[in-house]
Amino acid sequence: MTGQASSRLEPPPAMRTLVAALSLFTLPAFAQEVTRYNPPGVDPKDLPASLALIQPAGRPGEIGGPTFTRTNKGMTVRFDMDVNDLYGGGEVTGPLRRNGTRIELWNHDNWRYLDHGGKRLYQSHPWALGVEKDGSATGVLFDTTYRSFLSMQNNSVTLESTAPALPVYVIRGKNPQEVVARLGQMTGTIALPPRWALGYHQCRYSYAPEREVEEVASEFRKRHIPCDVIWMDIDYMDGYRIFTFDPQGFPDPAHTNNFLHQHGFKSIWMIDPGVKKDPGYSVYDSGNQQDVWVKTASGQPFVGKVWPGECQFPDFTRPDVRKWWAGLYKPFAAVGVDGVWNDMNEPAVFEGTDKSMPVDNRHEGGGELAPGPHLQYHNVYGMLMARATREGLLAARPEKRPFVLTRANYLGGQRYAATWTGDNASTWEDLKMSVPMSLTLSLSGQPFNGPDLGGFALNASPNLWANWVGSGAFFPFCRAHGSKGTDRKEPWMFGQETETAARIALSRRYRLLPYLYTLFERSSRTGEPIMQPVFFADPKDASLRQEQQAFMLGPDLLVVPAWAQHPRLPKGNWKELRLVPGDDGPFQARLLQRAGSIIPLGRVVENTEQESLLPLTLSVVPDASGATGEFYWDAGDGFGYRQGDYRRSTFRARRQGERWVVTESAHEGNRAPDWKRQEVILNGRPLGRQATYTPGA
Repeated sequence: MTGQASSRLEPPPAMRTLVAALSLFTLPAFAQEVTRYNPPGVDPKDLPASLALIQPAGRPGEIGGPTFTRTNKGMTVRFDMDVNDLYGGGEVTGPLRRNGTRIELWNHDNWRYLDHGGKRLYQSHPWALGVEKDGSATGVLFDTTYRSFLSMQNNSVTLESTAPALPVYVIRGKNPQEVVARLGQMTGTIALPPRWALGYHQCRYSYAPEREVEEVASEFRKRHIPCDVIWMDIDYMDGYRIFTFDPQGFPDPAHTNNFLHQHGFKSIWMIDPGVKKDPGYSVYDSGNQQDVWVKTASGQPFVGKVWPGECQFPDFTRPDVRKWWAGLYKPFAAVGVDGVWNDMNEPAVFEGTDKSMPVDNRHEGGGELAPGPHLQYHNVYGMLMARATREGLLAARPEKRPFVLTRANYLGGQRYAATWTGDNASTWEDLKMSVPMSLTLSLSGQPFNGPDLGGFALNASPNLWANWVGSGAFFPFCRAHGSKGTDRKEPWMFGQETETAARIALSRRYRLLPYLYTLFERSSRTGEPIMQPVFFADPKDASLRQEQQAFMLGPDLLVVPAWAQHPRLPKGNWKELRLVPGDDGPFQARLLQRAGSIIPLGRVVENTEQESLLPLTLSVVPDASGATGEFYWDAGDGFGYRQGDYRRSTFRARRQGERWVVTESAHEGNRAPDWKRQEVILNGRPLGRQATYTPGA
């Protein structure tokens, strides 16, 4: 972009007065390490409302901030940092370490990541994280929804944006964990999901008709492969009309859902944003009655082709439209739907301008959102759709925690939905790339994410699929998927060896359910990522900062895929964690537990409705001073935990002579222990009479 004027931030007198006034507000504790910089000469009241932040944050900055440059296309902002290693940018292809990269922030339907060299995907996160030599860190949040380019060069981050103006937030911390947690506090943490969402999910484009859904579910139970969720893609619909069911293939969706529920499964059904232009179709007719549509520059409803043919698109910037959309979910949920999958919501438009709608389309806004062009609101279209979907499910079933998965999203969208990394492929390259992609999303505020295990497009070999599930079983979101026209990708379709590998890998995940659920609950409170890069184990160790094969689950568990070649692992005492027979097999990731930690484990179950804590097992790997660990448990669904119906236990292990004493040294919440029996394993071996366990009061 061609610059026309550039300056360091030196607010004029009127701006200094405003800065002084803003400093009188009481800031949250985390915000003391956050500085906000506004463009020179711009009144903050004239900037668009933030869709990334849940509350104003940061001390007004006057010096040492970014350089703002007005251009003939918008504004460019450059921030110089004394850092060696850069990360972030959200959903991106390429290496974990982002030095020397440039991506476009413009949500795009990108099958197999082939368009634009994979540098523009389904989500936009104008965010960068820099880690300094001493392990301290700095984060930079460019608060704009407009189309932009994010460049990370050595010691600098630059955003070239079409926005007329934008503020910048700089977050500092003594380590990267602090900075990422502060990002979560600023942009909102994930809602605590229902426990079943942490299980294994099986999907295909498409399981249809209903007989096929029942056959797949029955086969999982027959073969004793753990699984919690079966997904329905667009072929369940009547002519791809959203919120309808094919009268031939799914004549009784309540029956389908009841069958799944009786066999310990949940169901998730896809809903796209495009509403078929079809007079007599109830959703289209009610949308016309309330005039809910995105408009062209000339003021007419925009029409674009998607799966149903000609479609019109709700304007989710309008509060009344989000309310209308949310209301569509009550009858939909009434047939037993458990969760919703929002796809194609970039929004994708076949034959459209750059696979979407024209940038001069108009959004009316409302509330805090001003009217504006699609250029301004394209990147948040999917986020606002996911928000309305979540609100609809919550209103339809206020006693249940909603689960929404979205393809398109924006920084802060983790408040409304989990995500996956879109239409990848069954290749070794995509398998290996899935780790840095999910880690980068985790470092950008979205902890609940993962790839399509096994790859969506193309055919997978048994060897590839077995290796993918062997490590992918430990991603926060764990779903296998396959496209129409590809070979079947259920675990048993690859032969006995791969089926056995999948059963072992998923059994390991289900044994780890108490630990996983504890990590999710902690993330919902603190913003900490669940899946973490290896350098989080020792941010001062520069040799770990480019490791992108191995990864961590929380601070205490290291996952080393079987396919990893010469991974760089953190120093210190890490002990092998063995969970089920056969987990040292050829496709299984190595699990290493940090010295000084206690990890809670359950038993192997086939779905999360079965009682996991029979018994509760505490895996203890002590260091010189013993070990500590945390365990959180509640009803697994609903909102009773908000009134104290939970138990957050702190466990400690210490040596007394020849014995180890493990105690529940403290607990929070009003819930009695769900476990009836406890077992302790020390460095992978049962302690038996060598240990004493003392429960809390």
